[in-house]
Amino acid sequence: MRKGSEMSQTEERLYFTSDYMEGAHPKVMEALMRTNLVSTEGYGEDAFCLDAERRILEACRLPEGEVRFLMGGTQVNQFVIDTLLPPCTGVVSAASGHVSVHEAGAIEFSGHKVLTLEEREGKIDAGSIRRLYLDSMADANHEHMVTPGMVYLSQPTEYGTLYSLKELEEISAVCRQYALPLFVDGARLAYALAAPHNDVTLPDLGRLCDVFYIGGTKCGLLFGEALVFTKKGMIPRLTGQIKQHGALLAKGRLLGVQFQTLFTDHLYEKIGEPAIQSAAAIREELSARGFELSVHAETNQIFFAINNDLLEDLGRKVSYGFMEKIDDNRSMIRFCTSWSTTEEKTNALIRVIREM
Repeated sequence: MRKGSEMSQTEERLYFTSDYMEGAHPKVMEALMRTNLVSTEGYGEDAFCLDAERRILEACRLPEGEVRFLMGGTQVNQFVIDTLLPPCTGVVSAASGHVSVHEAGAIEFSGHKVLTLEEREGKIDAGSIRRLYLDSMADANHEHMVTPGMVYLSQPTEYGTLYSLKELEEISAVCRQYALPLFVDGARLAYALAAPHNDVTLPDLGRLCDVFYIGGTKCGLLFGEALVFTKKGMIPRLTGQIKQHGALLAKGRLLGVQFQTLFTDHLYEKIGEPAIQSAAAIREELSARGFELSVHAETNQIFFAINNDLLEDLGRKVSYGFMEKIDDNRSMIRFCTSWSTTEEKTNALIRVIREM
């Protein structure tokens, strides 16, 4: 496919920028076409949404829970944090957390502060959450301050790392001790479930969290996230509040059909496997060629250091994510695989790496 170090005129640029670069899984597209002319109720009250909710609650072992389908991750994050946080409280997050860094101040726009903690490869721990809460409440001026009111995690983290079951259990225990709702962002949850050493399941999330969401936009859907409440009635007038936040889709059936498909024949648990296999092969090649992996992750994101003088040539061949400047000579960038990454695309990227 390649002659020397030049791209062939017939060779397409490779896209490894993120995991939402393609459309939807073929089974999802087939289901949308098959049901396209079926008339249904609106606003998520249709049979497709109700069946998808039933399937998700069964998978999470949450007979007393409820599910709502929203459009995107930032929308879900802002809605949950804004409606669950009491006034004058903030949400605790890793410094690199999506709600802190990559949502254009959406949380602050709703009137709540993000309280950041130091992290280790994207993860915070139970001890740091406890210290933050106790130090805040011990401050004589705490009535004049934004105090912790909720804890936000993502699984996997922004750096593609995973919380272990033990870590999640410890965090959950602290949250329950101090009545801090635990909210888990699952925008890339399918890749966590498919990772070889992951030991956190959907029922574990249902048992240990108060609310979490099952990502669809980055995990094989055209759009959509399934917001899971472990108990009914956690947010008063839920439908009205969703609408007030501009998040209620009239054609809610489009979300229900897609999630109904993801939760048929365990597709959601398997859909991330190609991404994990591809990412492992890319990491292996980068290491073999002497590139320093910046984060030790095992999901679908690959972070590595690269000399700045290589970036222009790489960018002509591969679309990648720029993360940060390391120093005057090096930067950290990201390759991201997805449910749709093929062996052919993986091998094409490996050939580019070998030529760098």
